[in-house]
Amino acid sequence: MKLYSYFRSSAAYRVRIALNLKGVDYEQTPVNLLKGEQSGSAYKTVNPEGLVPCLSTDHGMLNQSLAILEWLEEEYPKPSILPKNAWQKAQARSLAYAVSCDIHPVNNLRILKYLQGELGHSDDEKSQWYQHWIHTGFTSFESQLGSSDFCCTNTPCIADICLIPQVFNALRFKVDMSTYPRIQAIYQRCNELDAFIRAAPENQPDAA
Repeated sequence: MKLYSYFRSSAAYRVRIALNLKGVDYEQTPVNLLKGEQSGSAYKTVNPEGLVPCLSTDHGMLNQSLAILEWLEEEYPKPSILPKNAWQKAQARSLAYAVSCDIHPVNNLRILKYLQGELGHSDDEKSQWYQHWIHTGFTSFESQLGSSDFCCTNTPCIADICLIPQVFNALRFKVDMSTYPRIQAIYQRCNELDAFIRAAPENQPDAA
């Protein structure tokens, strides 16, 4: 399989983690978002949305990180990235969607570039925007975490796969994480695992 990725993309980071957890071999094709390669005609033939990630499979191209994660779970069910019972699966998906649907979309690169470019906001205003939505999302997320080692159980699941890239970017934007001790503990625990270490932005072939 071939993963079209950008080393700092939260969504691509999720897919790298899942592929590593499941032991699936893949190669990466970097798409430089800062240089606008995602908007070029060459990449638009791969993914008309002009976004990363995109996963090239034997069946064709698949985009949208959560769809890719769900497909990987069905195609490569062991080890699972979903808890065993229906209620825990729903909880895991709920937390994953909280990150991928509510927190991440308002803070991704194209939104931040639009704030500074077309709308003319300063770096400080951009950071204020970013930190506001992180705190709004993480406050809720933290309150829903129990006492297990990871987000839902004692093994990483789809919720952890979505959370860790978002924390990475929050730290890049100097978000004060002191009020989120459970999130911090999960972040540290995940980053002790090989699958997460190999997926980290600094370990990617296109890392600047």
